[in-house]
Amino acid sequence: MDTRVQKIITEMGERLGGNSGLGGTLKFDFGDPGSVYIDGKSSPNSVADGAGKAADCTITVSLETFEKMVKGELDGTSAFMQGKLRVAGDMGLAMKLGPILQKARG
Repeated sequence: MDTRVQKIITEMGERLGGNSGLGGTLKFDFGDPGSVYIDGKSSPNSVADGAGKAADCTITVSLETFEKMVKGELDGTSAFMQGKLRVAGDMGLAMKLGPILQKARG
């Protein structure tokens, strides 16, 4: 796993806290660098390595695009429309991405 992915797991875990408001499982798949799995069903919520885990919603995105989204330089809708972000599974969870990324910013 890429060190940047490990850093995202650590920081998101700290910032999301015990209840992300997600109410489901979400996976960010960055391809070769690795993936991040947010379990919004567990209490408290947890963030972990997503390798081999199935999620209610999987978002496939490059690390570079994800980092721009976290910094607020690119919003999820624009990334989706430009084909830089793909969503599989529960679109309702993908719609909750904005608040999750705001928390990720800290």
